Amino acid sequence: LALLETRCIGHECVPSICRWSSAPSLPTYFLHSSKMSEVEQAFRKFAMYGDTSASGNDMTGKNFSKMCKECGVMDGKAVTSTDVDIVFNKVKTKGARTITFTEFQQAMKELCSKRFKGKSPEEALQAVYSLIEGKEPGSVGTTKATKVGGVERLTDTSKYTGSHKERFDESGKGKGLAGRQDLTDNSGYVGAYKGAGTYDQTH
Repeated sequence: LALLETRCIGHECVPSICRWSSAPSLPTYFLHSSKMSEVEQAFRKFAMYGDTSASGNDMTGKNFSKMCKECGVMDGKAVTSTDVDIVFNKVKTKGARTITFTEFQQAMKELCSKRFKGKSPEEALQAVYSLIEGKEPGSVGTTKATKVGGVERLTDTSKYTGSHKERFDESGKGKGLAGRQDLTDNSGYVGAYKGAGTYDQTH
C-alpha cells in the first residue's frame, strides 16, 4: 500500500505497479450503482403513469415530457418543452412510439448539457440524475389550496350574501343542486322564507 501511495499521485500511475487507470472513475461507478437504480425506479413509475397495463419498461412521449417537467429537467428557459420533444424523437427507435430506459439515458445525456451549461458532461449528467432520483408522478408541482392575500376572504362562505348565500349551509358545505336551482316548493310560502311551518305553532 505504501508503495502504491508513493507511485500513485493524482491517479498518474506507473503501469507496472498500479492498474487504477483501467478502473472506472468514482463518479461513474456511483452513477451506475445506487444512483442509477433510483433513476430507473423513477423511470418505471413515470412510464406506468396513467396506464395500469403498462410494464414500465418503456415510456411514451407524453410521460417523458411529464417526467422532465415535474423533476425540473425542463425549466422553461435552458430546456423547453420543444427541446424535450426533439430529444425524445431523436433517441427513440424509428417508427416506435416509446423509448426504453437505455434510450432514456441517451436522452438525458442530450439534455444535461443544455440544462447545466458550464458543467462538464459527467457533472451535468450527475446533476440531471440528482433531479430525477427518488421522484414519482404527481409528487412535484401539485396544486395546493392557497390562503394568500384575499383568497381566504373570498372563499369564506359565511360572508356570502344574496343568492350565493343560499348555496351553502352553516358549516360552509355546498348544498349541491338544491343550492343552485329553484326547486319547486308547493308549501305556499315565498322562496327563502325563514318562518315556514311556524304558523300552526303561533296560532
